[in-house]
Amino acid sequence: MARGKIKRLYLIPILSKALDVLEMLEQQNSSMTLEDVYQRTQISKTSVYRILKTLVHRGYVAHGESGEYRLVSRPKRLRFGLAVQSAELPFSQQVAASVTAAAASSGVELLILDNHFDAETAIRNAEEFVSKRVDVVLEFQAEEHVAPHVAYIFKNAGVPLIAIDVPHPNATYFGVDNFEVGYEAGILLAQHAHRKWKGKADWVLGIGLAEAGSFVQSRITGAFEGIRTRLDTIPAERFLRLEGRGMRQPSNLAIAEFLGNHRRGERFLVATATDSSALGVLDAARAVGREQDFAIAGQDCIPEVIEEMRTGKSAIIGSVSHEAQTYGPRLIQLGITLVRGNSVPPYNYVKHRVVTPEDLKTDGEGE
Repeated sequence: MARGKIKRLYLIPILSKALDVLEMLEQQNSSMTLEDVYQRTQISKTSVYRILKTLVHRGYVAHGESGEYRLVSRPKRLRFGLAVQSAELPFSQQVAASVTAAAASSGVELLILDNHFDAETAIRNAEEFVSKRVDVVLEFQAEEHVAPHVAYIFKNAGVPLIAIDVPHPNATYFGVDNFEVGYEAGILLAQHAHRKWKGKADWVLGIGLAEAGSFVQSRITGAFEGIRTRLDTIPAERFLRLEGRGMRQPSNLAIAEFLGNHRRGERFLVATATDSSALGVLDAARAVGREQDFAIAGQDCIPEVIEEMRTGKSAIIGSVSHEAQTYGPRLIQLGITLVRGNSVPPYNYVKHRVVTPEDLKTDGEGE
């Protein structure tokens, strides 16, 4: 007798268990402890714990102060707006990728608009977010002068605002401590001068991002202070700020023009507001065969700068990583907290770390 065909069921075991827990909580219609859920479902206690935590995180289950769990009415799916600084900037791309992944894992719908590094675009995007009725906006735009206008649009609509790296009025700030990351870059540059140039340097240049305002510009202020604490023989008039707009080409042009008025043999310590600016400075130095006269410290640790440092021969001697991969989870959690009406600190700083060619070599040996 021919064997009957066995029907294959394409089931996901852990999802089936999660649904068992949900259905059991619905049937009981009362609060239950972890032990109660475990005893009634006969699912392993570890799995029950993880399922309950996930359901709480996604808003299906409430966890009371007494430690008991109960089913709650499913809230509407949250919709967040993310305004990226510019999709063409590597660090902005990394932040967007981190936020996108975190939103997906938290069940948050994400609407992404590109500010294109342009003030008028940022205003139009703010108005679109309001028209699309987002619950929270994560605003990453670098034009300080337009920040009050953008912030007003959201305040007038009652939409909570989280400002990334550049403060906005009435917004929760999220990003690095700009002075501190600059200071650490300055220390790194001073150490290089002591180690390679016998403690001598002719110029200290800060390639800034003036349009972002004094808060972001404090990266350069901090770098200058870090250098002064270790190299006290450089005259104050040899500390010079140049405008690079945080981008590669404008920074390239600023340095190329500066070098046109300076003789060969002079040595330059250069602190930049972004890694994109650091690459522009490097391009300009290489174009005239003067890379050996430069020591450059960047901010953000974008992939191209990491590759430069891996060569062990680049004038880029370090970059401060702002740990872009951590932005997403923390920003989404901050947004959820604000939507639920809970208070959050006005300033939320990310952890950072200085990365040098030596660090990359050590990391490679450990892999």
